[in-house]
Amino acid sequence: MKKRILALLIAVGLVFTGCTSEAVPTSSAGSIESSEVPSELSSESTAEASSEESSAASSEAPTISSEAEEASASASAESSSESTYESGVLAQRSAADFDLSSIPEYSGKPYVAVNDNVPFFGSSELTTKAFESYSSLDSLGRCGVAYACVGKEIMPTEKRGEIGSVKPSGWNQKKYSNVDGKYLWNRCHLIGYQLSAENANPKNLITGTRYLNVEGMLPFENMTADYVKETGNHVLYRVTPIFSGNNLVADGVLMEAESVEDSGDGVLFNVFVYNVQPDIAIDYADGSSESLIGSAITGNESSASKAETSPAAETQTFAPAAETQTSAPAEAQSTSSTYIANTNTMKFHYPSCSSVDQMNPSNKMEFSGSRDELISQGYVPCKRCNP
Repeated sequence: MKKRILALLIAVGLVFTGCTSEAVPTSSAGSIESSEVPSELSSESTAEASSEESSAASSEAPTISSEAEEASASASAESSSESTYESGVLAQRSAADFDLSSIPEYSGKPYVAVNDNVPFFGSSELTTKAFESYSSLDSLGRCGVAYACVGKEIMPTEKRGEIGSVKPSGWNQKKYSNVDGKYLWNRCHLIGYQLSAENANPKNLITGTRYLNVEGMLPFENMTADYVKETGNHVLYRVTPIFSGNNLVADGVLMEAESVEDSGDGVLFNVFVYNVQPDIAIDYADGSSESLIGSAITGNESSASKAETSPAAETQTFAPAAETQTSAPAEAQSTSSTYIANTNTMKFHYPSCSSVDQMNPSNKMEFSGSRDELISQGYVPCKRCNP
């Protein structure tokens, strides 16, 4: 009896010390099965273990983790920046910050300074990465903001192509004797071809007067192009056409630019350029017009298209202040003749004219056709040879 009791006590003792032959149920991972642990405790234990593992890993390689985070943040910021520039979201600020009612009526000058001539750009927009962004046409077919960081990377390497196929909103062409080049309307690039290499891009062409194109916008385009070519730097550049209500023709354009690398020391402007033509009354609702001092000239649309196709239209600069006029040579002004056109000064000459020899070869263009065709393209006859 005593031996039985002793054996029983030994068996009980073995059970309590865990020395039984049966194993504790485990999962395939070797941990206690969830059925054996309250769900709350299981979650807490897992979370604690995960936290401990994470802390351990972090303490083992803090430098690598920090560098990875910085690289990730940098890549994310760069990606976000590129996406913002490409979508043109930042470009919308110019229209929001601009109030047309603050602009005085046109009084003889082609443009007026806005915001003390300081652009509305934010510091986050300044970049040395060249890009272009053009707004989609609205429901009336009108252009929106054109936005770019101009650099040599996006400037043209060849002469401009044809743009006559594009009919911007409000295109209602008319010809007047008191308009330079005769034709009232030009297909005006928001961002000039010499800055962007954009040809017949409907998102970049508006119906603008000859005066807007040549007297208003061109000097600023030339300034920007010259700066970029001379320095190799970049210019943040934005042009916003300003329309009143549902008018199809813009009242004018807001032009902003700031040279990036030198913080505006090279180029800095913010101007509103009037879409007007002296002595011509314009209906901005549909582009119709009439002369205030004479009658219109009968013309045709095909000739007008030729005027817009001229590769020289985007690179015109102002002609010398005075040239000595002489009598015309004995060359006949036939229906079709050969002329030499200067794509920089927008003057055309007889091949024998002394001015031809002084021309930069890159600006020299031989033209075979009528005198009227050249004039319709915006060229003016030389006062020396009087072609």
